[in-house]
Amino acid sequence: MAKHRITTTSFASVYPLYVAKAERKGRSRDEVDRIIRWLTGYDQRGLQARIDAGTDFETFFAEAPEPNPARGLVKGVVCGVRVEEIEEPTMREIRTLDKLVDELAKGKAMEKILRAE
Repeated sequence: MAKHRITTTSFASVYPLYVAKAERKGRSRDEVDRIIRWLTGYDQRGLQARIDAGTDFETFFAEAPEPNPARGLVKGVVCGVRVEEIEEPTMREIRTLDKLVDELAKGKAMEKILRAE
């Protein structure tokens, strides 16, 4: 099966869209970064290095140092698809991140977004 185009898209090209979505709703870049760090285990320097390097989504998630085990608690619909029903691992990770950023933009508290860290 052919890979979805988003998996080969650079994370750096989509990251500003996540930040812009959050900022339009009065949230911050720091909150977006916190969500990404929670999901992947990257520290801030590691996250910035991946952005600077233009790492694609597939590599970004494959090299995540410590994917959060609680990410499986993220449920719901994003882009018309139920996150928990996505079988392809990279696409599920991408849609999980999309869902978390959506929750941020909708004003949900960080404690709830991060599944009570």
